[in-house]
Amino acid sequence: METPETGLQQALEGLADADTLLVALDFDGTLSPLVERAEDARPLNGSAAAVRALAALPGTVTAFISGRALDSLRRTASPGPETLLIGSHGAEAWTGPNAEPLRLTPEQASLLVRAREAVDKVTASHPGTWLETKPAGVVLHTRSAPDDVASAATDAARRKLGALDGVQLTDGKRVLEASVVHTNKGEGIRALREITGATAVLFAGDDVTDEHGFAALEPGDMAIKIGPGETRAPFRVDSPAGFSLVLAHLLELRRAHK
Repeated sequence: METPETGLQQALEGLADADTLLVALDFDGTLSPLVERAEDARPLNGSAAAVRALAALPGTVTAFISGRALDSLRRTASPGPETLLIGSHGAEAWTGPNAEPLRLTPEQASLLVRAREAVDKVTASHPGTWLETKPAGVVLHTRSAPDDVASAATDAARRKLGALDGVQLTDGKRVLEASVVHTNKGEGIRALREITGATAVLFAGDDVTDEHGFAALEPGDMAIKIGPGETRAPFRVDSPAGFSLVLAHLLELRRAHK
């Protein structure tokens, strides 16, 4: 197997020696290549195998932290029963059989209806855009639209949603998400660290929404950015295929330490 460059290799060796290691990973663009239709996404075989093997090691916890709703994440990622799940950018969580489901207040539920109506009006007048509903939010997707239509749709949705007090807006790659639960991936990582007692965390992601996760990391943790774009992560891998090799190498190192 190809060995990672020197700085990345040294950081992986430090992680592999952690008493309790949390491997927290974004899904789309990290474990799975980005695809036109979100429902067609699947993890690369090597990445899926490495995550399963890491989860089986002593003192090692795996988790997926995604913008997807939990149901969508389960369908596409096919996580093993040991892997913890954070969905909807932190609004939903599955941390074991006793995990409480997301429950909206009446005010949040009413606001969510209004947010969906606003985005529905935008997609109706901008061909190639579409609406995705989530338990705590609604997403405008523009990946299938021409650039000018995508830009106009995003601007229109931002204006309509910005008029709704209590809606949190999050920009991603050709998406604009509105949520009635105010959270982000950084809060998801903090919650997972507390739940698992992790002494070190690896977090990898490709989107601007993952920057909140990178910001939540502490000394001794490791952040990896997948693909291009500005980032606070000190390490970068060019593609999900490249990251699959990193996961496999971490697995080898962790096995040697355990």
